[in-house]
Amino acid sequence: MHPNNTSTIDHEFMIESVFSLHMRVNKYIDAVTIARSAVPDGRPRYRVIGEALAQAVLDGRLRADAKLPPLRVLADALSVTVGTVGRAYAEIERQGLVTSRVGDGTYVLPPGERTHKNEFDNAPDGKPGLIDLSRNMHIPGEESALLGEALLRLGGDRRVLTQLGSYLPDTGLGRHREAGAQWIGLSGRDAVADHIVVSNGAQHALLCTMMATLRKDELIVSEHLTYPGLVAAARGLGVRLDGLAMDAQGLLPEALEEACSRQRVHALYCTPTLHNPTTGTMDLARRQAIADICLRHNVLIIEDDAHGVLVAPHLPSLAQFAPSRTVTIGSLTKAVSAGLRVGFIAAPDHLVGRIASAVRTTCWMATPLTAEIGAGWILDGTAARLCTHQRAEISRRKALVEPTLTGLEARTDEGCYHYWITLPEPWRASELAAELETHGVVVKAAESFAVGRIGVPQCIRASVSGPGDDALIEGFQRLAGALAEGPCRTLD
Repeated sequence: MHPNNTSTIDHEFMIESVFSLHMRVNKYIDAVTIARSAVPDGRPRYRVIGEALAQAVLDGRLRADAKLPPLRVLADALSVTVGTVGRAYAEIERQGLVTSRVGDGTYVLPPGERTHKNEFDNAPDGKPGLIDLSRNMHIPGEESALLGEALLRLGGDRRVLTQLGSYLPDTGLGRHREAGAQWIGLSGRDAVADHIVVSNGAQHALLCTMMATLRKDELIVSEHLTYPGLVAAARGLGVRLDGLAMDAQGLLPEALEEACSRQRVHALYCTPTLHNPTTGTMDLARRQAIADICLRHNVLIIEDDAHGVLVAPHLPSLAQFAPSRTVTIGSLTKAVSAGLRVGFIAAPDHLVGRIASAVRTTCWMATPLTAEIGAGWILDGTAARLCTHQRAEISRRKALVEPTLTGLEARTDEGCYHYWITLPEPWRASELAAELETHGVVVKAAESFAVGRIGVPQCIRASVSGPGDDALIEGFQRLAGALAEGPCRTLD
């Protein structure tokens, strides 16, 4: 080992050790060599090992169906603990690249079988009788009729249609940006049109913000339970992501302070209002503390408020405390219409051009037709009315299922689409989700939201926004029945 850096894996020592262990690990020589040749960079060893193995799977050096070395074998070869190797394997399994078979080992999955466990499908599988409680989604209302009316109006305005059929500024049209500033205002942030960039929804807004502000291998942190779209974006951009401790309100300031003191943190992604999935909302003091830490350590704040517009009144944005370091993301997806794909990015002046450049890189410009409809609804008050209806519909649906949750530890909040349910012993969240799915009910286990090294709580997220009333009640009844009966029993 290097005398001045015992926390890293010595490259030369790794290669030499492979030969001394040849007889023992001959059948695993490729995986051992790949893991040992990982370049030390001061990061945790489990992460270095995991990334090396993941890259080898992706580029084909570790073939489909290849068996990885047993934990003890690789740990001995690398002179690390079994726990370190176990965490490395857990990371690449979470990425959907390998699968662990109880009593048999860990195997590389063929490309066609690989999944990203932290990503959600756009739509359910369409199985007959499926009750989908897994997704937070806009509850349909009168927006479809309003959309038809808006299209008819636009159809009679050749001037506007000609403009929308042309190339537009990468930041968005002036009236679209003005509408964005008004919508972001619902997130507790004072914004002006010049600081708004229009996007194709909140996920696109997040991707463009990360593209504009982070380089490959730079570090972004978040709550250790977080939006799965962040995981997908970080993976696609080659950005490192770590999860930090949180409580009922959200991110703990002391966890952020410790992370910033230990390593260079380039950005923080957080959801201060209606955190997904835990439903928490930061109070004013917590927001101030988080912003102060980011200012002291020069950390960019990416504030996701896609759900927050469903809360009224709304606490101030983090931008109130760190205006030069905060990017706020809002969209019409949750409160007005998912299919319009209209999002807005409120950014400090020095980042507007860079984020607009990322929009240009990804799609040249936000789709003009949908942006026109969304902006029109904001400016004429339709969007606010639809948002109010959405809040009322969420409350109505929750009232339908509340009786089924008696005696359960189920958290939610006003405007929140879901319940965050802590499971009684001996239930494990992944086991409950799997058992419910065999009986036609889909929920999301906490593992679907987890990043970093912090233990995952035994909780599930169950949403009220997908099924119709009867199916919704039935789904929650099946969920409650399963919890009452305990693991390994039927739901019928």
